[in-house]
Amino acid sequence: MSSPAAAADIAAIRRRYLWMATSVAVLSLTINVIFAATTDSWSSLWRPASSTILLLGGANWLIARQLFDPIRRFLVGEIAFDDVQRRLTQLPLLSARYVGLLAIAVVAFQTSTPWWIASDKPALQSPTITDFITICVVLSAFYFTYTYFVVSDYLASLCGFIFTHYGHNLGLFFGSYTLKLLVALLVISVAPLAAIMVHLFSYSGERLQANILVDVASAVFGVTISAYFIGRSLLRPLSVLSRAMTKVTGGDLDIRAPVTSNDEVGELTGQFNDMIEGLRERERIRETFGRYVDESVAATILRRQGEGTLAGEMGEATILFTDIAGFTTIAEYLAPHELVAALNQYLETVLEPIRAHGGVVNTFIGDGLFASFNMPLACEDHAVAAVRAAIDIQLAVGSRTFGDQGVALATRIGISTGHVIGGSVGAGQRMSYTLLGDTVNLAARLEALNKEHGTRILVSASTRAACGDRFVFESLGSVAVRGRGEQVAIFSVDPNGQGNPS
Repeated sequence: MSSPAAAADIAAIRRRYLWMATSVAVLSLTINVIFAATTDSWSSLWRPASSTILLLGGANWLIARQLFDPIRRFLVGEIAFDDVQRRLTQLPLLSARYVGLLAIAVVAFQTSTPWWIASDKPALQSPTITDFITICVVLSAFYFTYTYFVVSDYLASLCGFIFTHYGHNLGLFFGSYTLKLLVALLVISVAPLAAIMVHLFSYSGERLQANILVDVASAVFGVTISAYFIGRSLLRPLSVLSRAMTKVTGGDLDIRAPVTSNDEVGELTGQFNDMIEGLRERERIRETFGRYVDESVAATILRRQGEGTLAGEMGEATILFTDIAGFTTIAEYLAPHELVAALNQYLETVLEPIRAHGGVVNTFIGDGLFASFNMPLACEDHAVAAVRAAIDIQLAVGSRTFGDQGVALATRIGISTGHVIGGSVGAGQRMSYTLLGDTVNLAARLEALNKEHGTRILVSASTRAACGDRFVFESLGSVAVRGRGEQVAIFSVDPNGQGNPS
């Protein structure tokens, strides 16, 4: 849950940017000190140092304040995130661009000093035109690259800060990971070599030694510092994404990764978040689907057919219908919420034995339900399983009351075994798995016949034959069943009777 940032936190994140953006002045001063120490020119150190402090420090600090101001206004709630997003994603490039322009002026001033201030020290004598141009280009490019990656590293922290406190992620990406990597490699490897090569061909003797020593010492220090920030800015976003993926692999779909870079990695992180949102939505649909369709049916549909349907198939199954005796009368004296509460408790009681014996609830029909054994899921001895489920239902329902009013409910059950047709039926996007056929119709008729015979469980002759002597059955003769030309034999089941368990 995101929470707005405190004023002190906003001030701290702003100060960090100003420091990171102007830290190039420290790098430049260090190179000035290395040059002074190597050439023993401490007395003239103030000239390059003052230009560094004035431009790369002071002027850069003022520019950085202006660059960060829109971000500050967003953090304090003055403008919307969409109005500052472009500035966020371009912050490294804009910061580095101004540093590059300032660096050209600083380096040009420092390198041209020997042209208008004479010195007897070889290292401080006038440079060649080639050396002057090379140093201006190399150092300006180096300062530009350093600032870009330092601010890119800062951008990761800033984006994480915004994500944590405001819940926003970058959605604009102007950077290129490949280009970043290429520039980093060129500046770190080629720039120092270019300076050394120019000095090798421009000077000799004591001055060559001094310049090479300055080049090597400056390169070691500058490249080390730059490589640290380059590595962080390029690898940290990948680490953030990797940690998020690890959590998802562990089953955590509540994760949302902060987008901490302005390149393809940041875009990939945004797509990762979209993917996780899609997975969360599918999980919500699956959970909702499971509330209205038996989970095993849903799993079978998803496993067999990626489009969410099951093609028609025929097989042998045992069908079980249940209904509550006298439900209409009960509904007349119970308040709606009391009736629904009692019915939900009743259905939970009925569902447990069905699932325990391998059955699948296909449909809830008002106060009753329609369950199947052996379709769509295989169930060994499905007729026996259905009768055992019916007996357990009668025992469970008869031993308790339901709802706040303590309503006693009586259940009637009809069971039939035979061939059925199963598949997904419906139209458009509204599909339902169902079973069709004479066996289904007969089970429904048997459930209704309980009322005429004063029984609780009625089974067909096919179910009786499939169960053998594992239950106590009583023949009720043959009766006419609506929809059939011939009479059918029906049997009641004694819930308390013990047949042969084998």
